[in-house]
Amino acid sequence: MGIRQTLKKWAAYQQTVRELTALDTRQLSDLGISRHDIQRVARDHARTL
Repeated sequence: MGIRQTLKKWAAYQQTVRELTALDTRQLSDLGISRHDIQRVARDHARTL
């Protein structure tokens, strides 16, 4: 994996964490995730790129 792909995945991870952290607990619950799951969800998303 090249540096561009690594940076793209890191940026996607960071953006996902920012966006999910900005949601309140009820909104996260509506999505079926908890605050504890945010980093895992972000990692999973970045891996799919």
